[in-house]
Amino acid sequence: MAETLSSLQDLKAATAAPQPDAPVHVQKLDKYGRAYATGKRKDAVARVWIKPGSGKITVNDRAVDVYFARPVLRMILQQPLVVAKRVGQYDLVVTVAGGGLSGQAGAVRHGLAKALTYFEPDLRTALKREGFLTRDSRVVERKKYGKKKARRSFQFSKR
Repeated sequence: MAETLSSLQDLKAATAAPQPDAPVHVQKLDKYGRAYATGKRKDAVARVWIKPGSGKITVNDRAVDVYFARPVLRMILQQPLVVAKRVGQYDLVVTVAGGGLSGQAGAVRHGLAKALTYFEPDLRTALKREGFLTRDSRVVERKKYGKKKARRSFQFSKR
């Protein structure tokens, strides 16, 4: 049962209990020296492996310039590396499935940011500040019965 506090000194002593420390993030590597993470965005799921290298990026066994042909998508994909100032220092192997190209690029960005924090835990604060470690939970709303789309009704006619 809880003890009763009779003075301010007792209250100070009770509240001065040691607070638990923040979680310590450690490096997580597989037996090949790679860091692995899964990134998600809309319906897309990306599996990302990173290892030190020359900056070669492979997406679904194709070069990144072939798979993500639009420069905007490649820019989205590179954002965690730019913020961490690690462009050209890691080789990426990515498999991505589901959704469209925009969602897939966002999923790869999310997975890459997580993998970078597993490889170098010191980068976590910079990537978290930019919002790359947050999973964007927005997904397409389901279609409801009696509606043309999720919210769009059929056109009303009086006669």
